[in-house]
Amino acid sequence: MDPQNPEPAVTLGQSPGPFRRMFGDAVRFWERGRLIYNAALTTVVIIWLVASWPHFQPALTLSSLLKLLMLALLANACYCAAYVVEIPMQEQSLHAMWAKRRWILWLMGTLFAIVFENYWIADEIYPFVR
Repeated sequence: MDPQNPEPAVTLGQSPGPFRRMFGDAVRFWERGRLIYNAALTTVVIIWLVASWPHFQPALTLSSLLKLLMLALLANACYCAAYVVEIPMQEQSLHAMWAKRRWILWLMGTLFAIVFENYWIADEIYPFVR
C-alpha cells in the first residue's frame, strides 16, 4: 500500500468492489431487457406501418428514416434512466427485495414507452403524413 494513496491497488484475481458488483448486476438485468424493449417498440412501428400502409408509403424517405433512427436512439437513451433507480436500490438492505421486484420497473417503463410511442405516432406523425 502506498502511503500517499491509502487505497489498496486492485490486482487480478481480487473480487471487484461493491459498486462494480452492483453495476455488473444492473447491466446483466437491464441489457437483457433492452432487447425485449427494442423489439416491442419496433413491433409497434411495424404494426402502424402495416395497418396504414397506403397512408404512410409516401412518407418513407431517407430523411424520415434518419428521423426514425434518431427517435430510436432517444428511446434507448431514455431506457438508461433505469440505472438511476437501479444502483441506489441495490444497497445491501434492499438488494434481495429489489432483485425480485425490479422487473416491475422494467414492465412499467416498457408499457409507458409503448403508450408514448402510440401517442406520438397517432398525434404527431400520422396527421401530417400526406
